[in-house]
Amino acid sequence: MKRLHVLKSILVRTHADKILLTYLVFVVIAALIIQLVEPGIDRFVDALWYCYAVISTAGFGDIVVTTFAAKVVSVLLTAYSIVVIALVTGVIVNYYNQLIQIRQKDTLAAFTDRLQRLPELSKEELEEMSANAKEFFQNRSRK
Repeated sequence: MKRLHVLKSILVRTHADKILLTYLVFVVIAALIIQLVEPGIDRFVDALWYCYAVISTAGFGDIVVTTFAAKVVSVLLTAYSIVVIALVTGVIVNYYNQLIQIRQKDTLAAFTDRLQRLPELSKEELEEMSANAKEFFQNRSRK
């Protein structure tokens, strides 16, 4: 549940939620158009199922469009899906990378602050710093 909350906050902060909402509206409109122009698709649920098959590129084959308009809508839906998925994935990855960079800067700032106060630190704090530094350099040498 926490991960979904983090994902939602990322999407809201980056305004990718608006992109996804627009995309969902487009999928519904595409399903409506396909239902209207395609003689073999009588129900909206079937049109949505067809849109899912197009979006997922699964192409189950249980529903096939034959009209030119439905084929054009299918192509547009496929292209739009690829763009939206790539865009949202990029937004999420970039956001996480920025969080990691901020954490590294905060850690470095705290370490620098402690270095500046070395004479004031207790023996336990000095030992902790030493252990952290050793671990850091060991991890660096492994990479």
